[in-house]
Amino acid sequence: MGMATRAVKMNDESQGGSNLPLVNKVTGSIDSSREFLHDVRVEMKQVTWPNREDVINTTGVVIATVAFFGVFLAIVEWIAQKGLDQLLHFFHV
Repeated sequence: MGMATRAVKMNDESQGGSNLPLVNKVTGSIDSSREFLHDVRVEMKQVTWPNREDVINTTGVVIATVAFFGVFLAIVEWIAQKGLDQLLHFFHV
């Protein structure tokens, strides 16, 4: 083996040796991502999606519940404020 060939071979080995873990890491990440996306696709096929009527009914229940608790908390806050005003007025603060 000639001197020039040996120098090129040593240079290739030194560069290839340092880049090989990076190549394996990137290839592993691509494989992991591909496997993950496959698993997601399989799981999404097993999901039972609600129909339009279920979504509308559930949305109505959520809106009614939020409205009820909004009014309830407004009344509780109003009562607490009046009670605090009476208490402060009693002590003339």
